[in-house]
Amino acid sequence: MIVSWNTTNACNLKCAHCYRDAGARKEEELSTDEAKKMIGEIARAGFKIMIFSGGEPLMRDDIMELVREAAGAGVRPVFGTNGTLITESIASDLKKAGAMGMGISLDSLDKAKHDRLRGETGAWDAAVRGMENCKKAGLPFQIHTTVMDWNENELEGITDFAVRIGAVAHHFFFLVPTGRAASSDMEKKSLHAEAYEKVLTRIMEKQRSVGIELKPTCAPQFTRIAKMMGVQTRFRRGCLAGMAYCIVGPTGKVQPCAYLNIEAGDVRSKPFDAIWKESDVLRRLRTMDYGGGCGVCEFKRVCGGCRARAACYHEGDYMAEEPWCLYRENKVHNI
Repeated sequence: MIVSWNTTNACNLKCAHCYRDAGARKEEELSTDEAKKMIGEIARAGFKIMIFSGGEPLMRDDIMELVREAAGAGVRPVFGTNGTLITESIASDLKKAGAMGMGISLDSLDKAKHDRLRGETGAWDAAVRGMENCKKAGLPFQIHTTVMDWNENELEGITDFAVRIGAVAHHFFFLVPTGRAASSDMEKKSLHAEAYEKVLTRIMEKQRSVGIELKPTCAPQFTRIAKMMGVQTRFRRGCLAGMAYCIVGPTGKVQPCAYLNIEAGDVRSKPFDAIWKESDVLRRLRTMDYGGGCGVCEFKRVCGGCRARAACYHEGDYMAEEPWCLYRENKVHNI
């Protein structure tokens, strides 16, 4: 099971698609002691992986202490970071503290395109330098790419770059228009229906020829596509929200996933392990009682549809069918 913690709202970049609308630190963010208490509760709930994300997690002054806390509690500490702050010394310190992997964002092989999305000139160079510093420190890293209409033709090339630079995986993030992306034209640049299906098929085809892990995120149909193509993958379920995954915000609010902005609880008023067990929102997600095509689809248990996208396009109904699935359109609706 995996939990992601948005350690802070502070960030040194201004990414156009940020679901957290990160930038400035929030005054009410969890303190070091509160965070340590939460980490203990996360371990007690049976979680094995903790993603330190943000904002930019390396902007927390106590981040090394918290990584040590997680590692000591038996929860594998990994990061979701823009990579720009990973110096040689920070990479070395993270490794010593117990960090097990760094997910570093890289959205294009064209520096200008990446920098434009990330809102800062030089972000590409700094991210790649961060990868190189991780490699020097012996700290495993993977590349994270947000898929848009303007970079979809680069995806295999970015995977090849990931192999060359020494990444252990390449994960592809498919946009759900929340946060900053909801108030811009980002949704128009995301992939829908046919284009979405074609890109997922390409990624699974690319998996046949590379030795690193390729994984689409917020695109649960990839599990169905991999199964239909006979592509071997360790992933057995697409959407994990509320099943084996949730997220904690900077101030302690728990959500089923980063893009499903529905509160399941608050760690300041209730222990995390109790929230995970008792939340009505999380319990409902576990029923898999989906509406529309998702509810009758033969791949319901391996895919599940993106619950955040369902909510986004169905006025908050996170159990509705999700709108981008060609298989549902072609097979289920035409029965």
